[in-house]
Amino acid sequence: MEILEAFDLTRCAHSAAQLVGVDEKTVARYVAIRDAGGDPAGRPVNRPKIDPFVEKIEELVEASEGKVRSDVVHERLVAMGFTGVDRTTRRAVARAKQAWKAGHRRKYRPWIPDPGMWCQFDWGEGPKVGGRRTQLFCAWLSWSRFRVVLPVWDQTLGTLVSCLDTTLRRIGGAPTYLLTDNPRTVTMDRVAGLPVRHPDIVSAGRHYGCKVETCEPFDPESKGGAENTVKIAKADLVPTGANLLPEYGSFAELADACFQWCERVNNRVHRETAVTPIARLAQERAHLHVLPARPHALALGEERVVEPDQTIRFGSVRYSTPDGHQGSRVWVRVVGDELVVTARGPAGLAEIARHLLSTPGNPRILDAHYASTRCTSAPRPPRIRPRTETEVAFLDLGEGAHRWLIEAAATGVTRIRVKMLKALELAAALGAQRVDEALGLAAIAGRFSDEDLPSIVDHLATSAAVTDVVRADEGFSAQPGTSGWEAFGA
Repeated sequence: MEILEAFDLTRCAHSAAQLVGVDEKTVARYVAIRDAGGDPAGRPVNRPKIDPFVEKIEELVEASEGKVRSDVVHERLVAMGFTGVDRTTRRAVARAKQAWKAGHRRKYRPWIPDPGMWCQFDWGEGPKVGGRRTQLFCAWLSWSRFRVVLPVWDQTLGTLVSCLDTTLRRIGGAPTYLLTDNPRTVTMDRVAGLPVRHPDIVSAGRHYGCKVETCEPFDPESKGGAENTVKIAKADLVPTGANLLPEYGSFAELADACFQWCERVNNRVHRETAVTPIARLAQERAHLHVLPARPHALALGEERVVEPDQTIRFGSVRYSTPDGHQGSRVWVRVVGDELVVTARGPAGLAEIARHLLSTPGNPRILDAHYASTRCTSAPRPPRIRPRTETEVAFLDLGEGAHRWLIEAAATGVTRIRVKMLKALELAAALGAQRVDEALGLAAIAGRFSDEDLPSIVDHLATSAAVTDVVRADEGFSAQPGTSGWEAFGA
């Protein structure tokens, strides 16, 4: 303003420049901008090279519904004569996409579920256990926000119904609707846009008093509660470089981790309701349907009774089960080339064992199921159970007496009791340690006659200790060296 005021006073650019202390060209430039109706204080704007192509970018974004890649747009613009860099194109495409989404943004009405109405479930990729992939069944009760995560090996129909049974029994009732996406175990086909339900899943829904509903295909936002449950569960349970979780050593460790995760999130205050899901569940249970006493047949398969040796029979083949199920009823079903064993526990149905199918005469016995039992085909070591005072006193001599008695009995030595009494008499006279050492040597050498034990005791008393025996060593060898052969052939 001082420049323009000085020019209006002097009407000369040279004089005005001297008054305000600037170059006269600067005065002339500002005066020209003012006379042209511009803003002298504004900065000159250079038109970017991308401006002539903005309409083409908007056309491509509109045709692709905001999905076109910036590198594809850049190739099109270069072919049309654009000489700028790809960074300029990326920024222009980002602005065009943002504008397109602003005009086509999906609008939501807040969904306020009723208690006892909806339960959503979905599948997620679980961690690997022993190099084998697992699956995470994730369920979400909409009103109370109660979550259930169960690890399984597959997504077959029997496994799905088993997980639903476990989820509903952990919840304590059945809601009116079960919402999921469109896997083959739920939707077999679509006719005129209508989903055709799998008859077995419809039968399972009727068994529990629920109606199975599916969301729109390829639209996970229509069941966002289950999707978020899968996302959160995978972030906390699947080992990645972000959470630094160690690998799971067994499937039981993964199942325990999933149960503990559910306990933690269900006892944490939810930010939407400001109440813990477990507290809301106690209120919602009044609106849930009563569950049938027995699970659906698809969740179980065939019933078997676990025998005292922890095995069941299926197809004339024995399969082992973990300890603790002897005498109880379990259920078995075939999944592919495997036999799945399911049992009822405190938390509902749970898979307890899985075996490859076998043929009669080839049982499937896992050593891990008999951790507390010595499981081998070799002969069992003899168990020493002393009953008389003489036997107790003899075995109290030490480990050598145990070894002597086992070897003597195995080789059919006669008059063992008489020889045991003589050994006790020697121990009373010479000491238990010397006699026990002699008994051990006698067992190793196989000497069990009447005079062998006193002879070994005398030899130990007059000879050096076993640790003092001189062993052959090259440093004290009498063998002549081979230095004489060094010049051989020279």
